[in-house]
Amino acid sequence: MERPLLSLRATLVLLLAVLAGVGAGVLAGVAGEGTARSVLCGLAASGLAVPFFDRLVGPAERPGGADTAGAGAGTGGEGRG
Repeated sequence: MERPLLSLRATLVLLLAVLAGVGAGVLAGVAGEGTARSVLCGLAASGLAVPFFDRLVGPAERPGGADTAGAGAGTGGEGRG
């Protein structure tokens, strides 16, 4: 079986970014902006949405082990008597 072109996580992030960009562009168009400004607004929203949704979806799973992003970080209540 061949590997997919994009992982499921990357596909979800890009899909959400495109939907955010389309929504922003449509709202700009409804607000009375011209076509060019609406397209630019949608592109800018898509560009800003990619890092946002990338962090929102969470880190990708590491093959062969648990995620270690929070390793060593205490809860703040440990060791207090």
